[in-house]
Amino acid sequence: MLRLLQVLFFLVFLRLGNAAASSACDVTRGQLPKPSDFPIIHTLPDPFTFRLSNRRVNSRADWECRREELITLVQQYLYGFYPDHSRERVVAQRSGDNLTISVFVDGKSATFPAIMTFPPRNATHAGRVPVMINPGSIDNGPFLDSGVALATFDVSTVAVDSTARTGAFWTLYGDRDIGTLTAWAWAHHRILDAIEQVVPEVDSTRVGVIGCSRFGKSALAAGIFDKRIKLSLPLSSGAEGIGPWRYYYESQGAAEKINNIFGGFPYWSNTVLGEFVNITGNSSRLPFDAHELVSLIAPRAVLWDEGQEDWWTNPEGSISVTHGGAKVVFDWLGAGENIGVHPFVRKVFFGTQTQVNFSDISPFPAHPEAYPWATATPKPLTPPPAYSEHPAPQQHLSPNQSTSTSPNTPVGPPLPFPAHAGYGPTPIIAQQTQLLPYYDPRSPYAMAEASSRARWRFIEAVLWAVIILSAVSFVTGWEIQMMMARGARVEPGAYER
Repeated sequence: MLRLLQVLFFLVFLRLGNAAASSACDVTRGQLPKPSDFPIIHTLPDPFTFRLSNRRVNSRADWECRREELITLVQQYLYGFYPDHSRERVVAQRSGDNLTISVFVDGKSATFPAIMTFPPRNATHAGRVPVMINPGSIDNGPFLDSGVALATFDVSTVAVDSTARTGAFWTLYGDRDIGTLTAWAWAHHRILDAIEQVVPEVDSTRVGVIGCSRFGKSALAAGIFDKRIKLSLPLSSGAEGIGPWRYYYESQGAAEKINNIFGGFPYWSNTVLGEFVNITGNSSRLPFDAHELVSLIAPRAVLWDEGQEDWWTNPEGSISVTHGGAKVVFDWLGAGENIGVHPFVRKVFFGTQTQVNFSDISPFPAHPEAYPWATATPKPLTPPPAYSEHPAPQQHLSPNQSTSTSPNTPVGPPLPFPAHAGYGPTPIIAQQTQLLPYYDPRSPYAMAEASSRARWRFIEAVLWAVIILSAVSFVTGWEIQMMMARGARVEPGAYER
């Protein structure tokens, strides 16, 4: 009997331990904080500390868990939640260089077109060619001359650039709180599905996305939400893109901020982002910044450029703050060479070596004060593997992605389970509320998450206690009956001692 109890208690503790461990990556169990619950922080947030708890990243496995939390946060507070691609069926048709992409989901269907443009034969390398997916705002010439194909589309056929919800994406998902940037990113991915189905001239393991300005913002989102994208080029993207939310350098001109974005183009994001506009601290309460958006792409390649005098896009912040903060993560993952500048396109697609990077050519000074946590970056328990520039095709497949596709087989990424005029960083609000330190486990959101986990563990413990007591009662009663059946005399209180 004693041995049986020991076994039962061991199983209970083992189960509770496993439950606690499995909840470490569960960022949806607890209620996500309101924007006003996040404390103000003026430096770039530390990407190696979980936002909803005080846990630190110490291994590659930890980083994957941290990435899961981060991708939920950026969907909740910026992009809106990306549709579940496993429910979609994509059918592509080709007529010459014209593609027609049809998407079917939950009894609805929508169609939009794309156009393929191939490089001249004298510019191509042996075998199939890489491709850049482009919403049509970029000069295609340099890519074609380098042997790179282009797939272009008109964003208005997917999601019109206005508050009017028209286009293929809204036909399918018009009832959801999703930003237009996410809709355009979704279009990049469905075009890639079509390329995999009906464009054999293209090497679908060498795919890039590109866009400038608002389309640069969506190119960044496209790289975040689809691991098949090998190279992301968000150009002059500003806020909601590469531009940092917490640092503005405005000695020469004003930079785009959250109130400009949500005041003029609220439909680019979900509605939750607007809740940060009118609270004390504003965008310095966001639980992420641009360097973490870029880090979500790591270890895959990302390149951006900035107009040196395009002050509205915050070029100094993008180059000297976002790049520096993101590169710490890329370096930690063994992929530090995967953030670069112009010749980098040929490096990623064809292995051409480059000699320069932002640190070599930037006209702006470095701003390491923006990411003080870099000096305390945790060391992985095992060294991160060196990232291969040209891995075999199967290495680009996500865990739930088949090596072959058909019109009836969904293809896609694994989806989650969401000013002052002077020089220097701009304080968004002069008078700040005194709050707990950003990563203090006593902060409201950390306490809420801990409370949620404790509540579930308590409920589970009670249920197991009931099971154990029931089992003990059953076994005890059975033993008494067996003894009585054998004619044994049961002393009063025998089972009370």
